[in-house]
Amino acid sequence: METEILGAAQEIDFSMWALFARATLIVKLVMILLIVASFWSWAIIVQKIINYRRAREDAQQFDRAFWSGEPLDELFDKIGPQPEGAAENVFAAGMMEWRRSHRQDGNLIAGAQARIDRSMDVAIAKESEKLNSGLSFLATVGSTAPFVGLFGTVWGIMNAFIEIAAQQNTNLAVVAPGIAEALLATGLGLLAAIPAVIFYNMLSGDSDRIIAGYEAFADEFSTILSRQLDS
Repeated sequence: METEILGAAQEIDFSMWALFARATLIVKLVMILLIVASFWSWAIIVQKIINYRRAREDAQQFDRAFWSGEPLDELFDKIGPQPEGAAENVFAAGMMEWRRSHRQDGNLIAGAQARIDRSMDVAIAKESEKLNSGLSFLATVGSTAPFVGLFGTVWGIMNAFIEIAAQQNTNLAVVAPGIAEALLATGLGLLAAIPAVIFYNMLSGDSDRIIAGYEAFADEFSTILSRQLDS
């Protein structure tokens, strides 16, 4: 009897595709949702890694140009009012407000320092929004994917027990396929959640460091302009 049961179990296809094909509609939808979330998460991860690397390189390149000793007006004229780099955008925002704050007679309008600081803060906030876009999706996938997978598992096991009760047969050939199909949903949930959590933490730290660099530059630039205002 045991030999027959083992033989029947060995004839069952336990490949990923076979488990998916045998699953109920609800479990299939859960699996598809988790697979899509996983691919979307990886797309965001790759995009963010590329964007953050480019942002660091742009910031280093601009930092060298800024501290090269070139006059700030000439540097601003060279990069223009709408540059591509984030650090350059912060600089351009401050310089544009600096120039707007000059009257035709050459004197400065009152409150120029505060307006320059606010302009750079707004530019930093916009760059921060760009850097952090998509990270909330990674956080959502990391926190919810295991529970979505668990829902698929619970639903699959429930249907497996219903089938066992209907057949009134508890041998391995009847029990194993339903349990395996149900557990696949949990596996996919973990497969989506683990990379999302790891890279969310890593990318959040990278984003904070990049933004801190922008804020440090804005403070340094504001100090330079403040000295010119006082003189």
